[in-house]
Amino acid sequence: MFCGSEEVEGRLNIKEELIISKIILFSNDCAKCKILKTKLDQKQITYEECNDIDIMIKNGFLSIPMLQVDEEIMNYLNAVNWIKEI
Repeated sequence: MFCGSEEVEGRLNIKEELIISKIILFSNDCAKCKILKTKLDQKQITYEECNDIDIMIKNGFLSIPMLQVDEEIMNYLNAVNWIKEI
């Protein structure tokens, strides 16, 4: 599920020539959310930011930030490690 009515489709070529088609950062502007957003921006990764608490609850998130890359959802630590590998 995407935040808002429009689906944002960003494309990024990474080392393995894998194409990422949908990246969503679920956040509320907390300290970790800001760090993750900065890391994404530094790597020039295109993403959609979702701040809708109802969508986060519906997705079963118990904490934030969460990063969705295509169908994979990562917590903060896994997202930071994923960004480092790019």
